[in-house]
Amino acid sequence: VQLQASGGGFVQPGGSLRLSCTASEMDLDSYQIGWFRQAPGKKREGVAYINSRDGSVDYRDRVKGRFTISKDSAKNTVYLQMNSLNVEDTGIYFCATSEILYYSPIRTQDFTADLYDRWGQGTLVTVSS
Repeated sequence: VQLQASGGGFVQPGGSLRLSCTASEMDLDSYQIGWFRQAPGKKREGVAYINSRDGSVDYRDRVKGRFTISKDSAKNTVYLQMNSLNVEDTGIYFCATSEILYYSPIRTQDFTADLYDRWGQGTLVTVSS
């Protein structure tokens, strides 16, 4: 079972990138999928999630209005469209899945990394002029 994150790269401030998270040997329709990032010297933080059971999505406040998470079930892939990128968005971006949060009716721990049990290897996003 593998999660593969891709799509990172170098972009100037104000630019856009689309990250992809593709799963093999697991059906993303049976999980909550989160995107996390880790900036140099900082803790990993959740930036967006999508719950495949009820379709709920949410974002970290600092990315709201700029990032959009979506899922293509036919391709078994989750995307993170990132627009208006700034230097604070620089970091390694990871996708992860959670079965516990998929079933949870409570939406207060969706950015808790410990509740995600499968992680992709990360893709580097660098925003710089």
